Amino acid sequence: MGKAAVEKAFEDINAALAVLNAEADGCGSEPFSAADPLAGLADGCLDILAGSREAEARFAGLKARAAAKYADTARAIAPDAPVQAQEVAIAAEIGSLLAVGSRAAGSFLAAAHALTKELPLTLSALQTGTISWQHATVMVDEAATLDPAGAAALEAHFLDPDTARPATAAPIGEMPAYRFRAKARTWRERHHADSIEKRHAKGMADRRVEYRPDQDGMAWLAAYLPAHHASAIWNRLTAISRGLQGPAEARTLTQLRADTFTEAVLNAGLLTSCTTSGGNGTASPRAEVLVTVPVFSLLGLTGEPAMLDGYGPIPASMARDLFADGANSFYRVLVDPRDGAPLEIGRTSYRVSKAMRNWLRLRDGKCPFPGCSNHSLDNETDHLLAWHKGGTTGVSNLGQPCPKHHKLRHTSAWKPTPATKTEPPGWTSPTGRIYKSEHQDWEPPRWPQQSGSVTSESEAVTGRPPDYAYLGLSPGEEAMERFLHAPPA
Repeated sequence: MGKAAVEKAFEDINAALAVLNAEADGCGSEPFSAADPLAGLADGCLDILAGSREAEARFAGLKARAAAKYADTARAIAPDAPVQAQEVAIAAEIGSLLAVGSRAAGSFLAAAHALTKELPLTLSALQTGTISWQHATVMVDEAATLDPAGAAALEAHFLDPDTARPATAAPIGEMPAYRFRAKARTWRERHHADSIEKRHAKGMADRRVEYRPDQDGMAWLAAYLPAHHASAIWNRLTAISRGLQGPAEARTLTQLRADTFTEAVLNAGLLTSCTTSGGNGTASPRAEVLVTVPVFSLLGLTGEPAMLDGYGPIPASMARDLFADGANSFYRVLVDPRDGAPLEIGRTSYRVSKAMRNWLRLRDGKCPFPGCSNHSLDNETDHLLAWHKGGTTGVSNLGQPCPKHHKLRHTSAWKPTPATKTEPPGWTSPTGRIYKSEHQDWEPPRWPQQSGSVTSESEAVTGRPPDYAYLGLSPGEEAMERFLHAPPA
């Protein structure tokens, strides 16, 4: 069959596209709904969008397989050609065919090679239309720095149907690719073969500020900083900018952040109140941050990463430094040793306490609206079932949407679905479609070794003495007692 089969297949595809285009224009042979043609057409267009998303993913999988197979056959045809010249020629052919630049063609070929040779579950999910090309490239990027066993484990965690997940958790293909990137990065940080302390030490050595001129009299100023510093600065910028908004303020939140940042940097550091830390010339901003850290990691018995709200995993030493420096919103929470989820906090009055707000932040991690990444410190607390309609002030009846989606809930037909103690609310659209919210990736905390001297990972990297050293047969029990009976911070 060969070329004739390919040509016939694409003729059939083009014919099907013509039918779908007619249906999207409302010019099909029959209306979607005879009773309500307008509502039927709107619902039918959503069905076309859903089918198109799946078809695009299948085509992306086909493109990856075709590109990888072409590269393999081109190498086989000229086995003695210089490798570098051959790879340039292959990328040039693909780039010219797809009308993309050589760099984009090289990146596409590298991703196609990884999918077809190293990530079979990802390629399979792409070919069945359950994830998009953007999701697949996230998997490629996050697996690139892992060894083969680590890459296989990353794939299995998110794509193996036998991996246990919460029944209500949204599949990765139903969340935006940038949200999947955050989840994949979190898993990678927790399970990387190299210690996060070691990798963070290298990052600290690379910290810098960069300046790049742009068009129209503008320029970019970017800083590569420790995560807790960057998060604190961003949270402070957002809080100040939110406070400046009002009927008389014409600037957008984005513009206010930029103006606030400029004023702070040019006017003696008004953005944060800083204290110089131990001799390294860096400043530690005491701005609002929310950190969840396993108890044994806080005590220096393990090197398990902590979680920085709005960012993800950070080294345990960074979390301990935040606590020691007196970050006033460092919120200590006891997690369930079985699954790593935080324990319930609640009350029965209408007023939402600070403890409950912190619990919501821990449960949801961000605005629970599908695809929204607004971090929890900038969100608002909302009763899912209104108080005046009998709703209670308990964690299971509370959500924390961002200001935009909080307003959307009260000005449109979008409505949140019920929540639980451990699951954020989903959302029901005006068309009746239900979209699940993204769940936090809780993992059971690691327990320390049962004998011998315990030395923190940070000591091996920084040369500083360990936070705590224990001798004996049960350091875990002693650490737990210290934590449970510690005086309030």
